[in-house]
Amino acid sequence: LSARKARRVIAISQSTQRDVVRLLGVPPDKVEVVYCGLDEAFRPLAKDQVAAFRSKRGLPERFILFVGTIEPRKNVTRLIEAFATLRPCDPATLRPCDPATLKLAIGGAKGWFYEDVFARVEELGLEDKVMFPGYIPASELPLWHNAAELFVYPSLYEGFGLPPLEAMACGTPVVAANTSSLPEVVGQAGLTVDPLDVEGLAEAMRRALGDEALRQEMRERGLQRAKGFSWTKTAQETVQVYRRAMEGGDV
Repeated sequence: LSARKARRVIAISQSTQRDVVRLLGVPPDKVEVVYCGLDEAFRPLAKDQVAAFRSKRGLPERFILFVGTIEPRKNVTRLIEAFATLRPCDPATLRPCDPATLKLAIGGAKGWFYEDVFARVEELGLEDKVMFPGYIPASELPLWHNAAELFVYPSLYEGFGLPPLEAMACGTPVVAANTSSLPEVVGQAGLTVDPLDVEGLAEAMRRALGDEALRQEMRERGLQRAKGFSWTKTAQETVQVYRRAMEGGDV
């Protein structure tokens, strides 16, 4: 009712805009897209700073990172299953995925049905390969992104999807789901895959991990892509929506 009565509705992605129109019955010309911004803290950091953080947290030299609430919507179980297929691998086409050199870090608070994620790790015998650092405070997130070799975000549904954008801004290659709003965020900078396809997800991870030239290209594209998002831009575009809403009388 609120959305239908509003003069303007701001959606944080085109995907969300379509959902507002389809699910809430709001006329398309009333729904405007204003993307989220990006905190300036997310940027490439000095190698010695990252090394000191890695040592402080006891992080391995090579790890894949996921950040998000541990719940079914985030699709963490399939990420774990895809990670499990990376070992063993062909050293001729991919750098060794030996447990001693590659791990998976799943950072985030426990959400609903989080037990299934921990149970899957045990079922696959990955207790010493998968790390659960818990909720990661905002002040540490840039360091985690900089320390990771790859960021993977196979979420089934996102209104926008800040985590992959933050990873790209830090120069970390990104593999993300090709559904909902995530292709709008990642663009051509990362690899996008069907989040329901475990083997497809694993193959994208193999490509990114095993091809240094591809990773460097993804870093550069990600950094460039991230430059298009800022909270200043978000604020300016929001003000313009307010002004259009006020045309013709008081709000």
